[in-house]
Amino acid sequence: MYSKLLELAQSLKEETIAQRRDFHRHPELGFQEQRTSKIVADAMRALALNVETEVAQTGVVARLDGVRPGPVVLMRFDMDALPIQEANDVPYASTNPGVMHACGHDGHTAVGMTVAKILTSLRDQMPGSIKFVFQPAEEGLGGAECMVNDGVLADPEPDYALAFHLWNERPVGWIGLTPGPLMAGAELFEITITGVGGHGAIPHEATDPILTAAHVISGLQSVISRNVDPLQSAVLSVTKIRAGETFNVIPEQASICGTIRTFLPEVRSRVLQRVEEVASGISTAMGCSVEIKLQQLTPPVVNDQELTETIISVAQVMFPKATLSTSETSMTSEDMAFMMQTVPGCYMLLGSSNQKKGLDKSHHNPQFDFDEKVLPQAAALVAATAWSLLDENE
Repeated sequence: MYSKLLELAQSLKEETIAQRRDFHRHPELGFQEQRTSKIVADAMRALALNVETEVAQTGVVARLDGVRPGPVVLMRFDMDALPIQEANDVPYASTNPGVMHACGHDGHTAVGMTVAKILTSLRDQMPGSIKFVFQPAEEGLGGAECMVNDGVLADPEPDYALAFHLWNERPVGWIGLTPGPLMAGAELFEITITGVGGHGAIPHEATDPILTAAHVISGLQSVISRNVDPLQSAVLSVTKIRAGETFNVIPEQASICGTIRTFLPEVRSRVLQRVEEVASGISTAMGCSVEIKLQQLTPPVVNDQELTETIISVAQVMFPKATLSTSETSMTSEDMAFMMQTVPGCYMLLGSSNQKKGLDKSHHNPQFDFDEKVLPQAAALVAATAWSLLDENE
């Protein structure tokens, strides 16, 4: 069956590439994927699947039922683009100013549509059910959590949850399948420091929130280096500072924003505690008041051990010449974690870069693009993974 799935994926290669390029030309931001979701929904209806639209505003859920009872496999494909002006000179470059598919979600969506075609063609042999979940707003806007709240994990409840990401950190032909923790949980922090404004030439009559913010930023850099075991992983990055309007006025407020990434609950708890203590302590010492807001964006992505080992076996059979890594981890985050909190899941990484072709820019770069050779490989592997989970439970 695996060879047949690979053959079907290769036969749909040009169609998959054409669909990916169409999505790339017409990128849409999170919760604005109206055109994308309509194309997806129409394609799923054309396959005679049970289709639900407007899940989490612009999401689409399509169900393929086999000919006899069996497990339910959920497969997630994200659809949203990023607020980036594309710098690529290609025929399929974005036509939407300031918006770009700079993370490969155009490829994910096209692969999802291809997988649906492949598995639908085998419906008369298939047990169980597949839920194709086309998710909006993965890029930090909470799309997966919204879909969970809208019931995507119910009616029917999935037994397994699968997702993948085209991974430009590695070349085509590389597959990452890591049992256990894969991607970090993410927090957003915002620290607002309030002092007393005044004339820039008379600083002693003011309480400077900018100077205080500078000390807070320096203090935050010690949180990881002096509070987290060096053998554990955590990241704290200040990514935005805002204060003042003109050169000769000390403003009343300064704000600091950034992100925290952790894998382990105890590390997360310690880092959040120290962020509050450092920011509060320094601000108070400098005569300022402070407000600290912490928001969890996603929990960590943790692959189910047994499920991932099963998928490793599938990948080894499907692509025996591939470079297979079982230890790849990343401090990036993924809101697929919300679906995998209660359902055994596996998140796969598929190498998509090609340095010789200049297709090796990192994700979220205005020149991001990937080698489309990976698309049929991704479709074949995702389809085979789902089939293996249905078939082994026969």
